[in-house]
Amino acid sequence: MATFILFGKYSAEALKGMSPARTGQIVDTIKKFGGDVQGMYATLGDQDLVFILNLPGIEQAMQVSVALNKMTGIAFATAPAVTAAEFDQIMAGI
Repeated sequence: MATFILFGKYSAEALKGMSPARTGQIVDTIKKFGGDVQGMYATLGDQDLVFILNLPGIEQAMQVSVALNKMTGIAFATAPAVTAAEFDQIMAGI
């Protein structure tokens, strides 16, 4: 499993659909692609949402990002992430 950070931005249409039920549908969609949710946050500033997900790979990250956009109207930017310890190990080889 790999960690991915999804940064979400609400559209005017996406705001209309906010509900606990939709949040549940989002979690179900993530699970459908083999993922699990490490954290879901509402934020202030440039991004409205931040999701921290574990997913099997890049293909599933792309599928989740597009599926959530189609379902909710929320635009997601998705980035892979590694822990600081993993980063240190990767950089030790340079």
